[in-house]
Parts: sequence; structure tokens; C-alpha cells
Amino acid sequence: MAAQQEPHDRHRWRALALLALALVLSMTPWFSATAVIAQLREAWGFGPSFAAWLTIAVQLGFVLGALVSALSGLADRVPVRRVIVCAAVGAALANALVLLARSPAELLAARMATGVCLAAVYPPALKLIATWFVRGRGLALGVLIGAITIGSAMPHLVNAFGGAQWQRVIAASTVATLAGAAVVGLLVREGPYPFPVARVRLGDVGAILRNRGVVLATLGYFGHMWELYAMWAWFATFAASAVASGGDPRTASLLTFVAIAAGLAGCIAGGLASDRIGRARTAAIALAVSGACCIAAGWAHAAPPAVFLAIAMVWGASVIADSAQFSALVTERADPRTVGTALTLQLGLGFLLTVATIWILPLLAAALGSWRWVFLVLVPGPLLGVAAMWPLMRPRPGAGPARA
Repeated sequence: MAAQQEPHDRHRWRALALLALALVLSMTPWFSATAVIAQLREAWGFGPSFAAWLTIAVQLGFVLGALVSALSGLADRVPVRRVIVCAAVGAALANALVLLARSPAELLAARMATGVCLAAVYPPALKLIATWFVRGRGLALGVLIGAITIGSAMPHLVNAFGGAQWQRVIAASTVATLAGAAVVGLLVREGPYPFPVARVRLGDVGAILRNRGVVLATLGYFGHMWELYAMWAWFATFAASAVASGGDPRTASLLTFVAIAAGLAGCIAGGLASDRIGRARTAAIALAVSGACCIAAGWAHAAPPAVFLAIAMVWGASVIADSAQFSALVTERADPRTVGTALTLQLGLGFLLTVATIWILPLLAAALGSWRWVFLVLVPGPLLGVAAMWPLMRPRPGAGPARA
């Protein structure tokens, strides 16, 4: 496949731009409720524990949706564009149900359904863009992960300028997701390099667990996920309590959008670097920087606005810059027959792990009486990730730097 000539750049870059736009729009429901957590708490009267579950429900829904999709072979049996469009429409409808919820159980059910649907949006989108890119695939995947990051941050931007009416954020993210579905359905098509059909085979799990490279890549991913979604989920609350925002929730939302959106630059830089200096080395550098930011966040909390913003942007860029590299490492280290199963295990277990830190952080803040130092609990994640990447930095015989 690598020996084949790439399609004209205009076609593949057009496909990448359109799919990135679709993901920016379609991923807005992920944190739509989290972005307005202060308003929802005031309207519903729930405490920090239930607030955490509004995000956890999306994570669990994503895990469920990913496993069902993988075990059923959905993306192999149904054209990937159709899967993305139907799932995005489903995510929009599930997100809209938040507006109709009349009980906490209905609210959580709507959020879980949103996660289930989003599981069939962005993983298939990564597969779809790979059918266009053989050369430069690291950069292409980095751009899409960046688009997902921007989409996840968008509710915070809407909240910053939308006033106290949380319904506006939910409605805007619902409309955006429908627009994303339309972009894929009307303007995006598959590229000239389709993947062979792959089925999840539970009997392959033992072989995967004996594959040192896959295990190390997965451990690195676990360290990454220990930090990522907890930072994304609770940065707005952290910012709202910081000196930099002056306690203004709109300023906190704007700071959060800027911090998370900085991940676009991180993803592009990570994609470019991974194709030059190697996946593992790129991931290790990003993990080291984001881990340092977990520590620096405590000082930033009481720092002037400019210092807070600078640290927030570096953290937002580095915390996601390594994301695509862990999946790429699995595709390069696993037995080709077990790549699908290995990726499914990495994804499912990684998202399950996020439940722990999303739940722990508000409880820790309540125990300490402040959000200032709570992000220190995330530091072990980057440390684990760097330790796992270290052995993978050594190039294998016959492998170029991009595979190291």
C-alpha cells in the first residue's frame, strides 16, 4: 500500500479539512453539561458528587458504545460515513434530551446516551481519514484529534458569551452536532486506501497481554487518560476559583476554552514530531510537560492572569499532544491479526480509568477546602506514561524513527 501513489494533495487535504470541521461541530455535546455545571447545580440543587457523574456518565456511555461497536463489527459491516452520520444525529438527539429531563436519573441517562453515540463518531472518523493518508498519517490524525479537542472546548466558549442560561449551551451544541452530521453526509467520502475487515476475537487477549510493545503502549495510554479527562472536566471549576478569573464564571469559561483549544496546536505539533522523532519519544515529551503543568497549576491558581493563562495554554497543548501516538504505537507493535482487539482494549480500559479521576477531584477539593492543589493527584499518570515510553524509544531492528 505504501508503494502506491498518493491521491492529489487537493483531494486528501480537502477531505481532512471537511472531516476536521465535522468533528469540531459533532464533538460539542461531550462537555455541554460540564461547561454549565455551575448553572445546573443552581437550577437542580445537586452537590459535587452528582456533578462529577454528569461527566462520568458520558465516559461510561462511550466505553459501552465502543465495545458494542467493536464486538458487532459495525464499522466493518456498514459504510463508515453512514455510521458517523447516524451516530452524530443520535448524539444531537441525546444531548437535546438534557433540556427535557425532569429527574436526575433522566439527566444521567441523556448524558450516557450521548457518550454511546459519540463512540461511533470519532473513532470511525480516524479510520476514515486514514483511507486518505498513507504518507503524513501522523499529521492527519493529529489534526483530527485537535479538531476533537476544539469541539470539546466549544461549549465553554458558548457559555462565556451566552450568559447564565445553560439551555443556550445545550441547544447550540445540539445544532452544531446536526451540522457536523450534514458535513460528513454531504461532503466527505472515503479515500482510496480502505482497511481490511477486522473482527474482535476475545481469544486473542492472551496474545496481546504477552506482547511487550502493546502492553507498554497501553500503559502509556493509561497514564495519559489518568490526566486528560479530569483536567478537561474540572478546569473550568478550577479556573472559577482562581485569582485569574476574579470569581467570574464567564471569565472562567473563556479561560477554559482557551486552555483546551490550545490542544489543537499541541496535536498538530505532536503529529509532525511523531513522523520525525518517533511516536514514543513524542509522547514522552508531551507527558513530561503536562505532568510539570499538573504541579505548576497550584502556583498558577494564585498567580496574575497572564501567568495563569500561559500555564493553562501550555498544559492544554501538551495534555493532548500525545493522544494519537498511543494508538499508532499499537498499530505498529501488535500482530496485524489482533490490532482491532488491542485497540479496543486500550480504548475501553483507558476511558474506564477516567472515571476514577473525574470522581476523585471534586471530593479532594471538598476535603481540602480549595481547588488549588487538587491537580497534584494527576501527576502519577504522566510519570507512568513516561516510564512506559522509555523502553519504546529504542528503535527496533529495521524500523525507522517514526516507528520508535
